[in-house]
Amino acid sequence: MELTRKLAILADAAKYDASCASSGTEKRHSVGGRGIGSTEGSGICHSYAPDGRCISLLKILFTNFCQYDCLYCVNRVSSNVARARFTIDEVVHLTLDFYRRNCIEGLFLSSGIIRSPDYTMEQVVEVARVLREEHDFRGYIHLKTIPEAAPELLARAGRYADRLSINIELPTVQGLSELAPEKDGAAIRRSMARLRTHIDDAKDAARPRAPTSQPMLPPRRARAPRFAPAGQSTQMIVGADATDDRTILATSATLYGAYRLKRVYYSAFSPIPDAARALPLKAPPMVREHRLYQADWLMRFYGYEADEIVDDGRPMLSLEVDPKLAWALAHRERFPVDLNSAPRELLLRVPGVGVKAVQRLLAARRVRRIHADDLKRLNVPLRKVMPFVVVDGHRPAPDLDRADLPRRLAPVRQASLFDGHESEGHASLAGPTA
Repeated sequence: MELTRKLAILADAAKYDASCASSGTEKRHSVGGRGIGSTEGSGICHSYAPDGRCISLLKILFTNFCQYDCLYCVNRVSSNVARARFTIDEVVHLTLDFYRRNCIEGLFLSSGIIRSPDYTMEQVVEVARVLREEHDFRGYIHLKTIPEAAPELLARAGRYADRLSINIELPTVQGLSELAPEKDGAAIRRSMARLRTHIDDAKDAARPRAPTSQPMLPPRRARAPRFAPAGQSTQMIVGADATDDRTILATSATLYGAYRLKRVYYSAFSPIPDAARALPLKAPPMVREHRLYQADWLMRFYGYEADEIVDDGRPMLSLEVDPKLAWALAHRERFPVDLNSAPRELLLRVPGVGVKAVQRLLAARRVRRIHADDLKRLNVPLRKVMPFVVVDGHRPAPDLDRADLPRRLAPVRQASLFDGHESEGHASLAGPTA
């Protein structure tokens, strides 16, 4: 099979992997003629760093042959799809060629399971090793690891990759056993724990040691190699079973706490040809995926607990308003907030005010009091913010008691977002509507 045909098949097969953000790694470059590639700048998968930079990654599967029969996967062994498989040299050649053409800044490599988890993992790791050691490639590499693979293979992967990810697949053990019975939820979590241990050990080894009381100089040693400096991430499918948003966010909170994941990615279930009867006939609304990302941001950056965002009384996120606004409307007794005196934790709860805006507010009010006109310069959405705040020159009317406030503050519905025509991957890149 021609290489271009393989690329067409395996790039298309990789589109269901959402966890390909490229932020958080070390800065490397080839300035001075050393090596090839970098982890900086913007350069056929587009991911975004926290500062907004666009990072382009060659996003492919090593192969879409797979011996597993996960019901939700288009590449399952019983699926009737075109199959292809790269060689190690072909993936290396494609990565370097696309980089030299200034099309990419790095590689995202996943794979179906062929022969055995160990064999597949060896192939994936060897691609990264050849790029790093034989071609001195300094661009970003993200490897999707296989939890059933031997621990030493996971350890090797971390030597060459910037980020590793292990897909938890579904939010609950029950869902995994029903839709992917060949996958072992306990093995997935054991592998996540191993990766966390390796990452923590590498960070400890890289920390500078306190000077001893002895004047003797220790022998000079090379810097300890970093292990997956951009950490680990995971992905779970949303809407393939009846799991509610409360359970999904509780699972994410556990993953962040137990394994210190950098990101949990949410992938809305996509109906596949010849699907099993256990699967829904239609995809969940894309806005549900978007709301989960917004709620995820609230847990990671805004100080919310999962059970504050959704609870037993309302286990699903609102599709009409973002979760931060929904929380504010449900806790109207906490508002309005005085922007000149409220602590940072409460400022972060104001709808329409993001983390950077809070930082600017705190810095500005050390110098003088905040006035209503100052909010315009912060580029905050005044229509959403003003009913919830008090500043010099503004005290809100009793808007918080109005029954129609949720309708007035809800964003204008966009057909492309709510009718399922949103461009692939867009919602997965979005942060919360502050």
